[in-house]
Amino acid sequence: MPKFRFHKLAAIAVLIGFAAWMGTGEFSSVGSAADKSVTADKHAEAGKPTAVEAGKPEAAKPNAAQAEPKAAPRTVAVVTPPRKTYARAIRVSGLTEADKRAVLATRVAGVIEKLPVKQGDHVKTGDLVLMLAAEEKISNVDNAKQLLVQRKAELDASERLAKTGNLPKLQLDTARSNLTLAQSQLDTAQAELDRNEVKAPFDGVIDRIPVELGSSVMQGGEVATILKLDPIIARGEISERDLRYLKIGDEADVRLVNDQKVTGTVRYISRDASSQTRTFRVEVAIPNGDGSIPAGMTAEIALSAEPTNAVMLPRSVVTLGDKGDLGIRAVGKDDKVAFFPIDLVDDTPHGLVLGGIPQDARIIVAGQELVKEGDLVKPVEADQATINKLIGEATAGTQ
Repeated sequence: MPKFRFHKLAAIAVLIGFAAWMGTGEFSSVGSAADKSVTADKHAEAGKPTAVEAGKPEAAKPNAAQAEPKAAPRTVAVVTPPRKTYARAIRVSGLTEADKRAVLATRVAGVIEKLPVKQGDHVKTGDLVLMLAAEEKISNVDNAKQLLVQRKAELDASERLAKTGNLPKLQLDTARSNLTLAQSQLDTAQAELDRNEVKAPFDGVIDRIPVELGSSVMQGGEVATILKLDPIIARGEISERDLRYLKIGDEADVRLVNDQKVTGTVRYISRDASSQTRTFRVEVAIPNGDGSIPAGMTAEIALSAEPTNAVMLPRSVVTLGDKGDLGIRAVGKDDKVAFFPIDLVDDTPHGLVLGGIPQDARIIVAGQELVKEGDLVKPVEADQATINKLIGEATAGTQ
């Protein structure tokens, strides 16, 4: 077995000693500074004051309260606005559309022989709009009528003979059967003739006629468009949040794009939301006897919900809470700031009508952006100049 030399043994011993020292975790400085640090740490662990601290008088110890003096409460302007009863206004954009709309088409192919109407004409239910040439069908109807007259005469004669006993009952039954068959043939011929006619399905106005007299049309070809414009319908979409405030029969104000203002009645509220927008269709029926309101015009629909208790405030008072909610800041009885989420009832030229605010809330109208919930403040009633300025800002914001 080879023998280790002395320097190799020494190196191994030093390595083992260094590893043991590293394992203790002691890396403090060597000398008096390290001794003082270790001594201070030991005194601290034992809960005893160090020699330096023991020699200091109590008056020399710093006071945290004296070192950082408490800031004075911030002054904010507050108002207690009067409360009134307001009706929530729900405004939606929409458009007008016809109450009924039908595209008239032919049931058979043929050549247009009669076209008694033109675009813009008002028609009644059952009025003739178009008729195709049908000489053969007209002849069939005339023949069927003549045959029906003949069969009626034969039945009358058979009944008279049967009463006197000169006609067997079987021949009387045959005469009755012949009359029924003649009536059926007339009905069939008349139905074939009616297929050549296009009549108005309801009262309305002829809006479009894409064909001309004498032109040929195929079966199912479009020949006219008829609209019913009385009443005219204003259609819009309301959010799921506002759905609970409406009911059928409520009045609605409609302002058209030409600044014409009309009043209508809610006649339909959809119970199935749109999958894309999560909104509900609403229809407002507007009287339009003279037909002055056309279909397809842009309209703004203002719906009024049930009245609620609210206050009117300028737009500058509204702020955001810590969670991003829209609301106002107010001062409580303890002069601390509180945040109240708002319920927007209406947006008027004079300011916002807001609900959800407590009765005795002192609303901060100046300085609300400089404080946060829980801050102690010094509330001061806003002077008339501040209030007038706020009202002026609210009015200017709507112009």
